[in-house]
Amino acid sequence: MEQVGQRKIDGLWLMVVGIAVLFFLILPTLIVIPMSFSGASFLEFPPTSFSFRWYETYFTSPEWMSATKTSLIAAVLTTAIATPLGSLCAYGLHCSTPRIRSTAQILVIMPIVVPVILIAVGVFSLYAKLGLNYTLTGIVIAHTALALPFVIVTVMSGLQNYDFDQELAARSLGASRAYALWTVTVPQVKFSIQTGAFLAFITSLDEVVISMLVSGGENATITRRMFNSLRDQLDPTIAAISTCLIVVSVGMLIGVQLIGRSKNADK
Repeated sequence: MEQVGQRKIDGLWLMVVGIAVLFFLILPTLIVIPMSFSGASFLEFPPTSFSFRWYETYFTSPEWMSATKTSLIAAVLTTAIATPLGSLCAYGLHCSTPRIRSTAQILVIMPIVVPVILIAVGVFSLYAKLGLNYTLTGIVIAHTALALPFVIVTVMSGLQNYDFDQELAARSLGASRAYALWTVTVPQVKFSIQTGAFLAFITSLDEVVISMLVSGGENATITRRMFNSLRDQLDPTIAAISTCLIVVSVGMLIGVQLIGRSKNADK
């Protein structure tokens, strides 16, 4: 009985700590969203009046809409490139020898470990020679490099629970490796691939450090314009844009989770 009681107490403490950590993480969001509906001409919390004027400012501004369009196009292209490349890389690493896999994994996670500012400086210097600064192509290439590790790690995690005997059985019956991969393996790890695609999209959409150096002019991203706006003039439009980004991110996350649940239910 004492052990059962101690376990309940330990579980209660863990729950309290977990709730406290979650609250700490979402607290900025809980502050930003009400601020976006403020009727004042400056950021205030709690807002003394409510208005949609800052959302109207955002959606009617050609500059903000141009930056949003650039960011969305870059995020979609980054996802379209990083997802298949990262998935194939994860598949190749999973099929390789343990020694090669462990070495390659270190190289794969380097873009995550290395400070982004160092990558940004290197990318900016390289792009200056190639003429890719302030171009959509340059933004997509840089964002893809940052998104690939998330796709690779996510898909490799899914492959850990996959029984490769299914693919081998298909190949033994005459299917080519590519056809067996597409028709047998990919459906089994589809949720991991979808999660990797989600992470790639969010990585590109939220990236700011590299975008500050390699984007600009007509190809300025939304995060770059937000940073410049914070530097030049602080108004609740930034809160309205942040709320929109939060809604997009949370909506996509919920969508991925619903897809995962429906897959588990089908099993």
